[in-house]
Order: sequence, then structure tokens, then C-alpha cells
Amino acid sequence: MNTNDKSSHSPLRDFLEIPYDQLEEMNLEVKAERESNADAGQIREKRLKYLRDEKRLKAVTVCFTDLEGRLHMLDYDKKFLLGSADNLTFDGSSIRGFTAQQESDLRLAIDWPAFYWLPSDVFGPGKVLVFSEVLDRDGTPYAADMRAILKRYTEGLYARDGTVCNAANEIEGFLFKGRDAERRYYETNKFEFISTGGYYHSLPGDTLRQFIDAAAEVQRAMGFKNEKDHPEVAPSQFEMNYSYTNALIGADQIQLYKLLCRQVAQRFDMTASFLPKPVTGVNGNGMHTNMSISNKGKNAFYDEKGEDMLSASGWDFIQRILSSANDICLILNASVNAYRRLDPHFEAPNQIKASAIDRGSMVRIPLGNHRSKRVEVRSVGPDANPYMAIYAMFKTGLEGPAAARAAGKGESLGDLPDNIYDAIDNFRSSEYARKLLGEDVRNKYADLKLGSADRCPKALGTFIKPSEIQFHHEVTNQFLWNQF
Repeated sequence: MNTNDKSSHSPLRDFLEIPYDQLEEMNLEVKAERESNADAGQIREKRLKYLRDEKRLKAVTVCFTDLEGRLHMLDYDKKFLLGSADNLTFDGSSIRGFTAQQESDLRLAIDWPAFYWLPSDVFGPGKVLVFSEVLDRDGTPYAADMRAILKRYTEGLYARDGTVCNAANEIEGFLFKGRDAERRYYETNKFEFISTGGYYHSLPGDTLRQFIDAAAEVQRAMGFKNEKDHPEVAPSQFEMNYSYTNALIGADQIQLYKLLCRQVAQRFDMTASFLPKPVTGVNGNGMHTNMSISNKGKNAFYDEKGEDMLSASGWDFIQRILSSANDICLILNASVNAYRRLDPHFEAPNQIKASAIDRGSMVRIPLGNHRSKRVEVRSVGPDANPYMAIYAMFKTGLEGPAAARAAGKGESLGDLPDNIYDAIDNFRSSEYARKLLGEDVRNKYADLKLGSADRCPKALGTFIKPSEIQFHHEVTNQFLWNQF
């Protein structure tokens, strides 16, 4: 055998590849550190030492999220990152909703506790992932970085009296035939189902079940603490549930859930879509958000003698959200397409009321015990910015204005808007939304939503329009944005 033949069969470099069972142990250990509020400085030194010592790493994927909720990822060479971790910059003018061109430079501050080891068969060998915060040029927190706002808010509650905000999301998605089905929708004008089995009905060997099994395995390896997974009501629809955790980790997991589902779907030459209503005539995708408050390990929402076993503070939390439902509707339902989902013919949670059983209610009170008692906000679309949505719901539930008229159990205060223009008007004129986000961020967000809405027909009509897909915030890119 000549040297060329030998080299073609020998790996030139050994990149990090970790078995799934070890990945799960490692990621759960990191998650436990975050949940216990371990010292961030000590964790930073621990992570830097790991990066220095681990020779099989080639890159660190650093993530941040823009104002609309898109996840952005930059791969930094490991050696470069070790020498420049305190001086990472990027062009903020390239991110819609961030800085203007004349003030483009922004900084990234790595959140070292939010660190993940990745399955190499899905994300490639030799990489780890870490979330980051966005800083302004002078190193101060950037006002439009909703992840940092959620982090500061929840850390402030914990520092004040040990209050912990807990969240878990039930994220529905569709699996469609072909790669990049959303980006190609303006060419094809259709999505193709890969299964029509229906709720829970999917044979173990069919494509939808194979996708769900593969994606759930990746979730498990990344420390999600899986609970159950299954096909959903609509054809080719899926949902994979996992345990609650603190609010910031929960929001990070939403970003990772959608990312890993898209990665796994591509391996099947398919597309995982999180549009709220990609197909007319069937149920849409929701992101039901389960929330609770705990203090010193005790669930503040549980009361064995309370109505539906929910405490008085739990009912107050619900009433504040209901009273501000129109103010924050644009945050929870962030796209033109989202208002197709708020259709009462398909179990749509468009009624501003709370109920233990009525799935048309914006808020549901699920069955639960002293550990699991929670409030479920069902009107959230999966294309919402998870950090903004979770921040808005917790801040509103805990500190929002009291209801002018409290809704009794099952009593409706009206319906949510049925189109994005009404939602934008409510949001832009809301004094509460201004206090919640600050005037600059509120206006910037409303302008972004209006810019996308104006590229679509004002009347939704009966059928999905290509523009609803083309300008959807999670799949749009500069090329498609310019096709207007």
C-alpha cells in the first residue's frame, strides 16, 4: 500500500465524538449547576480549563437571539476564543431589529453556565455550544437582547427572596417532504405531508415515528429530561414533551428544540416546520407554555383546598395575564400566519378566559399535585421569541396591572385579535407594553412586525399565501426578503 492509500484510510485528526449516554450525563450535570445557581465565575474558569485541556475540539458555537426570535450561531476557533473570549464582536446592522448601519458593532458576552455538548452525528464532531448575551459598544447590556432581560429579571427575583420561575413548553411542529420546504414554498405553493396517521396513530417504522424517535434521542442526550413524545392531531404533526426547569433554561431549550428538530429532519431529507398554521383545514402548531412559581422548593401555585387546587396567588397570576391579553398578544402571536391558528374551529385558544377543561381558553389549569401544579398559557405560537414571551408572561403574571374586571372561572373577557394589524395597534398604543419592554424596544418590535405584515395581503382569506411563509421570521433570509 502506498502512502497515499494509507493516508486516505487514516483519520488526519481526532475530533470529539461522545456517545449519547455520556452526553446525557454531562449535559444533565451542567443543567443541575444552572438550576442550583452555582457561582458563574467558578463555572467560567471550569469551562475555560476544559476548552484548554480538550484537544479534540475544533470550534465553539456561540449563539444569540435577535429581537424577533431567530437563533444566530457563530463558530469560533477554539484557540481564538480562548484568547478573545472577552472581546467578541459582530455586525449588529446585519441583524434585523438590532443596530443601524452607522452604529453597527455589538459585542457578545458568553454565558458560560449555558454550555452544551452536542451529538456529533447531528451537529458534526469536534464542537460544543454555548449561549451568549448581546452587549452594546460600551459593554452595557443591549436593550433589544430579550435573553439578557429574562435572565436579569429571574435572577433579580431569586436574589430578592429565593423566588424561582419554572417553565416547560409543549412545542408542536410539522414534518414535510423535502429539504427547505418553507424556503421553497414561493416556488411550490404547497407542503407535502409525510404521514396522515393522526393523533397517536403512527406505526413504529413509519417516517414520522422514525423522526420523532431520532429527535427525542437528541433531546435526551442534550439534557432535556424527556417525558413523552407522539404524533399530534394534524397529519405529519409531532410533539415531544420534557420536564420543567427554570425559565431561562426553558427558553434556551425552545431554541435548541427547534434547532435539533430541523437538523434531524434534514437527515431524513425533510423539513421540520414551526409555522403556527402552515396548512389550512387542519390544526395548527401551538407552543403551550406551562408556568409555576416556587420558593425554597415549595410550589406557590398549589393549594389542596383552592379552586382546581390552584392557590390564590396562582389565580392572581392568571387574572393579570388575562387583563393584559391584548397588550401582549403580539408578543405571543408574532406573525401574520399566527392569526390563522387563532381559529375556534380547531381548538384554538383565542378566548380570553381561564378553564380547567375548555381548550378554547387562553389559559388552562391542568391537573397537578404539589410538585406539578401549574398554569398553562395556550395562545403562544411556536414562532414567538421565547425569551420575550416567557419574560412577558412571568412579568405580567407577577407584576402586571390588576384586572379591571376579574373573569370568573370559564367567563370570557372577549377574544384575542383575529389579525396581526389589530394586534400591532393594541401593542403600539399599550402603556403596559411600553413599561414592559421600554418605549424604544416596543416601537422597534412593532415596526418589524408591521414590515413583515405589509408584505402580505391584509386580509388572511381562506388559503395560505406564499408571502406568509416567505417573510416568516424563522425562515426568511436576505435573498427572500428582497424578493418583494
